[in-house]
Formats: sequence, structure tokens, C-alpha cells
Amino acid sequence: MQSSKKAVLAKGAPEPIGPYSQAIKAGGFVFCSGQIPLDPASGQVPVTDIEGQTRRVLDNLKVVLEAANCSLADVVKTTIFLKSMSDFPKVNQVYASYFKEVPPARSTVEVARLPRDVLVEIEAIALSKD
Repeated sequence: MQSSKKAVLAKGAPEPIGPYSQAIKAGGFVFCSGQIPLDPASGQVPVTDIEGQTRRVLDNLKVVLEAANCSLADVVKTTIFLKSMSDFPKVNQVYASYFKEVPPARSTVEVARLPRDVLVEIEAIALSKD
């Protein structure tokens, strides 16, 4: 059996800043690359606080999932990368407002540095509806 994969490109999300796809559909899943708090229109990081950056990341992730014919409700696993674990309670509060019913499995790790020196990055795996 040959497996196939299809790249997802969401027009309303930030364009990739490297050689990767925003998401890949394969094997009944959608694998979303990590999103950082880039504004899709400007390509800049206009928000400096952790709550605002987390909202922007999750909004970007939502757009990528919608381009893959999915939603946040289809997400089964996320990984959160934080510049500082001390931001965890604030990120958790924002995150909970996006994943209200049956929240996905999740890992959260503190990292030394993130692209563009942002405070948070989130990647996700969702069930594909196609």
C-alpha cells in the first residue's frame, strides 16, 4: 500500500519562513507545523505579551486547520514550546478558551530560543475529515 501526503497552504495564515509546509495531510491526520505569533498580513510579531502571542498562534493554527477542512475540535495532540515555563499559567488560560470540549493530549516544554525570539510556538495533529 502506497501512502500519500498532501501539503496544506492556508492563505490567511503566515507563509512559512523556511522550507516546510504549514501542514501535511497524510494517513487520516493533519500534521500542522508549529505556528508562531506572526501577523499573516505583515509577517511581523505585533504583540509582545504572552497572552496576545498565544491568541495569535492559536488563531493562525485555526486558519491552517480550516484550510485542511478541519477545526480546533479535530485536534488530538498539541505541543507547546515556551521561552519561559513561568508563562505556563497564562498560556494555559488562553489555550483553555480555544479548546473547551475534549481538549487534546498535550506536551509543554521550555526551550532556549524560538524563531524571531517569540515567547510561544504551538504545533498540532488533527483528525482529517477527508
